Amino acid sequence: MELLIFGHAGRAVLFFPTRMARFYDYENWGIIDSLRNQIENGELQLFCVDSIDGESFYNEHVCPPARMERHLQYEKYLLEEVMPFINLKNGGDYIATAGCSMGAYHAINLAMKYPLLFKKAVGISGRYDLTEAPGDFRDLLSGFRNETIYFNMPAQFLSNLNDTELLDSLRKMEIIIAVGETDPFLSGNQYLSSILWQKGISNHFHTWESNAHRPHYWRKMVPLYI
Repeated sequence: MELLIFGHAGRAVLFFPTRMARFYDYENWGIIDSLRNQIENGELQLFCVDSIDGESFYNEHVCPPARMERHLQYEKYLLEEVMPFINLKNGGDYIATAGCSMGAYHAINLAMKYPLLFKKAVGISGRYDLTEAPGDFRDLLSGFRNETIYFNMPAQFLSNLNDTELLDSLRKMEIIIAVGETDPFLSGNQYLSSILWQKGISNHFHTWESNAHRPHYWRKMVPLYI
């Protein structure tokens, strides 16, 4: 799979694309340019990975378990190929996850499942339970539920997380959640933040004007939170 690297040093950021988008879209939308100073100063090194959402969650031609299995293959790629690649290229001990829209789901889900690997997680305009259907958005698992789906929906599994090591790691992580005040995902973001607080996991919650679910807003949000 293809990816793009921006920067030569600094905090490594595993940057996930938006819904059905590609690894080069953040550059095309001017979002990478909004981070130009941090990148050129050696403060940030971005690793923009590609997406297979069209083969997983948005693939209506296969059954929900197959969609989930394809997502887990993608996760395996991230853990076994991308993470070692980041360690090889960056050499630091600070890795963050980040993403906008569907990319926020990937960023938060991965960080919540594997908190020992990350120092920071940023979700912008995200959706953290893909089984819900807010506004005009549909349930991406078509009503199907099983244990695998449960453990890949942060808004579901975090409330019952009791593993001491994982909780301690999450409490050390910097977690930032940002969403628009009219975004259909607003209540889901508020719910996720509240669950984290209930588990003693601090997080920063930011609400923006309008639905803030466009590159125009992300160009302003990303420099503040990543």
